[in-house]
Amino acid sequence: MAKTWATSGVDLHLEPTGPGVRRGLTDALREAVRTGRLAPGTRLPSSRALSADLGIARNTVAEAYADLVAEGWLTARQGSGTRVATGVPPTPSGQSGSTALPAGAAPHPRPRGHPAHDLLPGLPDLAAFPRAEWLRAARRALTTAPNEALGYGDPRGRVELRTALAGYLARARGVRTDPGRILVCAGFSHGLQILGAMLRARGATTMAVESYGLDVHWRLLSDAGLRTVPLPFDELGTNPRTLTDQAAVLLTPAHQFPMGGTLHRDRRAAVVDWARRTGGLVVEDDYDGEFRYDRQPVGALQGLDPDHVVYAGTASKSLAPGLRLAWLVLPPGLVEEAARAKGGKDTCGVLDQLTLAEFLTSGAYDRHVRAARLRYRRRRDALVAELARRAPQVRATGIAAGLHVVLRLPPGTEQATLRAASWQDLAVEGLHRYRHPDATLEPPDALVVGYGTPPDHAWSGALEALCAALPEGDATTGP
Repeated sequence: MAKTWATSGVDLHLEPTGPGVRRGLTDALREAVRTGRLAPGTRLPSSRALSADLGIARNTVAEAYADLVAEGWLTARQGSGTRVATGVPPTPSGQSGSTALPAGAAPHPRPRGHPAHDLLPGLPDLAAFPRAEWLRAARRALTTAPNEALGYGDPRGRVELRTALAGYLARARGVRTDPGRILVCAGFSHGLQILGAMLRARGATTMAVESYGLDVHWRLLSDAGLRTVPLPFDELGTNPRTLTDQAAVLLTPAHQFPMGGTLHRDRRAAVVDWARRTGGLVVEDDYDGEFRYDRQPVGALQGLDPDHVVYAGTASKSLAPGLRLAWLVLPPGLVEEAARAKGGKDTCGVLDQLTLAEFLTSGAYDRHVRAARLRYRRRRDALVAELARRAPQVRATGIAAGLHVVLRLPPGTEQATLRAASWQDLAVEGLHRYRHPDATLEPPDALVVGYGTPPDHAWSGALEALCAALPEGDATTGP
């Protein structure tokens, strides 16, 4: 016999159909909207209130709501709760014909737009860009720039920036270089395109990568004609034991993306030994090396062997990706080859290069990084403390550095948590999103949370939305 449920705060009876509590609740709510018993704009009870009325788990209600939000039957906005979507034409009870929508069909796509809360990894707090200091540096740089600086220029980039970078990288990251071995490029992706083209021109066909990473990087290498081969990954990070005759390997040794660990010292040595033994090239992506919170930043792998490691740095995390400024520190024998692969001319904005050079030499860059490091550490600490208070079943890992954290979820809950996040109007990614398609590992259920992304005024709301989306259950286990 069907059971009738009365919802809290809404005079409505729901008659569940189909197997399972969640399926029954979802179908009953959908049918109530379709038949007009729930009018457009009607506010539904909170998941907590409805779960208490029905005697079921709050997550079950949240997941049912999230499913219907994704289908377009309901809308959810921070501060206004969950409501029946407007523009859903009701089908009177008992009506037949082509106007009736089948159960499970969405009446219209969910409107797309910027989410209310953004915790996607990969961005710094753009609102904290040091506009006043940057403007002062730009004025000084433009005032003192020689006329010839406004020409086509050296394909390696402006010598002022390369000189400033050589000094900063040696001091702050332990990189061994000089201005003549630095190539300025328009972001790390551009640098990877240059390296891919250079390797392919040499006849290379394969490049090793980490099992977790960014698909955009794998696609760039594939577009260059290189097949990417994932390396094993375990509790010590990427394992180089399967490196053989690959032409090169792409690593994030200081802060693995997205898992957050540091490559074990024995494996750092093993990678360099492989490169020396085979003539292979190590590409070190040091995307956020300045941001470490438990000790001094881990030195660059390039410092172990400048003749076999290409160091890649960027302003995208320390300042802003919109600057499109990054740099490759190359082994001596590759500089001319890389400059030709770049196209034989400087393709990066000269004024921004000169401004960054002034920003570095004046000390403004160091001051900005120190202030940003403190701000991001406070956010990380607030996130960890709030998880301990409200979601002890979720464990934060990879928290010692960077602008993101991995939240380990109870097994089998990643997709449901992502749906619940959508219901909270929260943009966040699951760990499975970052698994290489050829990797043999099965990622644990987890979220990759970019706590550096929101501006200060939006951070508390984003944290609240995240905690509201997290599943209930026992604490996770494992590495």
